Amino acid sequence: MSPLPKPLVGRVAIVTGAARGIGLAAVRRLVADGASVLAFDQAGADMSAALSAASGAAQVVDYRGDVSREDDWARAVDVALALTGKIDILFNNAGISGGFENVLDYPPEQFDRVIAVNVRGVFLGMQHVGRVMQSQGSGVIVNASSVSGFGGGTGAIFAFVTSKFAVNGMTKAAAATLAKFGVRVLAICPCPTETEMMFQVERKYSPDNPAAARPGLSQGIPLGRYCKPEEIADVLAFLVSDQAAFMTGALIPVDGGVLAK
Repeated sequence: MSPLPKPLVGRVAIVTGAARGIGLAAVRRLVADGASVLAFDQAGADMSAALSAASGAAQVVDYRGDVSREDDWARAVDVALALTGKIDILFNNAGISGGFENVLDYPPEQFDRVIAVNVRGVFLGMQHVGRVMQSQGSGVIVNASSVSGFGGGTGAIFAFVTSKFAVNGMTKAAAATLAKFGVRVLAICPCPTETEMMFQVERKYSPDNPAAARPGLSQGIPLGRYCKPEEIADVLAFLVSDQAAFMTGALIPVDGGVLAK
């Protein structure tokens, strides 16, 4: 039996927050589908797992920088273009949760950092990579948002929620602008996912036994569990493929039914 075709052969992707969690799952899936990936993460991040995903002609390039810095994005674009002269995919995945304080108590400097990474970082990625995609007349940008970008709530993480509302708005505005250039822009909106971000939340609620907090934290998910990073990567793989060629501007929940309630 012939092996299944790889739908992303010859394509080049940039994935931010690539060292672990959803970003690492995305690197692995995109490479498995044939793409070469510039794996973008901060200095000091352990990129060994991402780099080990390289297979045959599908390369993984280690790139270090701060997504909130414009010069780091300019360099990232140059490095990605050096691979084949084009950039086909951007997964704006890097993000931080920030603190758990409410609006009355939230430290302004911490709020600024969450917005810098989660909002400015996404904006700069869309701007710098979007210019390349505009000139080549094609490309797909997928932003990592959250179900938190659809509602607040007293238990919400204030700056994180704020940032994800912004990502949803930027996604729609950019999609409307870039469609005429053949560039698609979408957002994936997960519920709590098995990543370090949620493990931090578990430790907050149950420092001595973090796993004990999971049943309560997943109680609001109709399917009864956290999402897996690989399930986000599966949706990403579809969105950046030619099968999704008529999709743009959509905010896509991968949430086990949270928004259906």
